[in-house]
Amino acid sequence: MKKITSTFIVLFMLIGLTGCWSAHELTELAIATALGIDKTEDGYRVSVQFVNPAEIAAKKSSMGVPISVHSAEGRSILEATRKLTTTAPRKVYLAHVRVIVFGEELAKEGIRKPLDFLSRDHEMRADFVIAIAKDLKAEDLIKVLTPMEKVAANKIFSSIETSEKNWAPTKIVLLDELITSLVSEGKQPVVTGIYLVGDPESGSHISNIQQVNTPTKIKSDYLGVFKEDKLIAWLDEPESKGFNYITDNITRTVGFIECGEEGTLTIETIRSKTKLVGAIENGRPMIKIHVSMESNIGDVECSMDLSKSKTIKDIEKDFNKKTKAIIMNSVERAKELGTDIYGFGEAIERAEPKKWEELKKNWDEEFVKTDVVVHVDLKIRRVGTISDSFQEEKD
Repeated sequence: MKKITSTFIVLFMLIGLTGCWSAHELTELAIATALGIDKTEDGYRVSVQFVNPAEIAAKKSSMGVPISVHSAEGRSILEATRKLTTTAPRKVYLAHVRVIVFGEELAKEGIRKPLDFLSRDHEMRADFVIAIAKDLKAEDLIKVLTPMEKVAANKIFSSIETSEKNWAPTKIVLLDELITSLVSEGKQPVVTGIYLVGDPESGSHISNIQQVNTPTKIKSDYLGVFKEDKLIAWLDEPESKGFNYITDNITRTVGFIECGEEGTLTIETIRSKTKLVGAIENGRPMIKIHVSMESNIGDVECSMDLSKSKTIKDIEKDFNKKTKAIIMNSVERAKELGTDIYGFGEAIERAEPKKWEELKKNWDEEFVKTDVVVHVDLKIRRVGTISDSFQEEKD
């Protein structure tokens, strides 16, 4: 009996010592950092940016290229990805993808089907950022070599994230958020647009990162507006910033007002909070937007005495007025497009769920007629280390 018991104990311990069934050797994998997905006549063209391990791990700089890009076509994204093995020397490993880029042509036709693959694939994590290649193919964009960041995918991810936190015309959009917006009845998706400044062909050469002023650069300052799963238009930089004000997505940003004919006064917003409230008034949907901000004066190019409280109050009043105009211009643009990208419908649903059941049937039309009231409350906390500008002319 003791022998039988001992045998079972040993077998039980051996079970816990078995290795991972899904383990992969690094020498057998091609680690993907970015996917570019473009539309073809019969399906998709998938371009994958791979890390060159020898260049990334090298302690000394060399003339080698840190990434490589392979492309293949197929009726589905999975088929195209598997076809990459005909040119890539290793199995494609997608667990470390940082960026998924859709070509603009594909985005205009619809991204619902590609999203099915991205959400279904068991190897992929959901923490990659999704972007649209504005005015070009995704393949051309992910081929560009970038300075400072050896891996272009890391540059794209960091650039969108940094711009979102410090300038505010862009937005990090992850897979779960995008799918949630697609299935929502009261909100339509937006996705950050990235584009190239310079020649795409030159950007893929090593010489692109061997110059002080990089000839071809990757830039992001647009938001793509969707209706259901189709890209229909772009918000420009001020309109994109207005979107982020409304959706409480401002961390820090910078703005300015004119100082008469002398110059400009610039402030840095260090905190921002937006409260969005839906209501039904006189039988019509209404949205009330209240934005509270704390800011510091960062640059004064005109003569003014910042030690006077009236001067500060006047500056706050002018900035409140300008911020309100930025927000309303963004709203008017969305109404012109007939697509609720702000989640006004969701706000109405929270406030008036029964009324929403009637409105949601024709929400695109109701959204255009929705009254929007904006209140901005900006407070200046610091004026810097000097209260009078040294640029003031002496008598």
